[in-house]
Amino acid sequence: MDKPLKFNLKRPHQFFALGFGTGLAPKAPGTVGTLAALPFIFATMALPIWFQVSLAILMTIFGVWICGKTARDVDVHDHPAIVWDEVVGFYITMIGAAISWQSLLVGFALFRFFDIAKPGPIRMLDKKLHGGRGIMADDVLAGIFSLICIQALFKTGVLGG
Repeated sequence: MDKPLKFNLKRPHQFFALGFGTGLAPKAPGTVGTLAALPFIFATMALPIWFQVSLAILMTIFGVWICGKTARDVDVHDHPAIVWDEVVGFYITMIGAAISWQSLLVGFALFRFFDIAKPGPIRMLDKKLHGGRGIMADDVLAGIFSLICIQALFKTGVLGG
């Protein structure tokens, strides 16, 4: 018989790793968990790019620890409920973007595409790295790919801003 998972939102590292509880959504926890990035995006959208990049780096370093520890707690590498990596990936996507419902929707769709499809180097990172680094790395790279795409859409005028 499988041992029951030991998620506990009262444990701070699990609270964050589970995207403030959004990762416990019964359907599409990664997609729901991605939305937990919105408070970070809205809180920092008017701040300088250097601050947004610094915060993304700190969130990534923090994520390596909390995601790795939570995965060890439940003895499952990259359990679908662990969504801090999605939070960070979507946050990275929106760094420096002019925030509107259109840019958020496009950024969300781009990030989810790269996170799910895992093209080329994203797939390689997903397969080669383990623990907290492995959980975080593919989503950080998916966020960077999405950031490049959304900025290109702004530069070409496809997205207003």
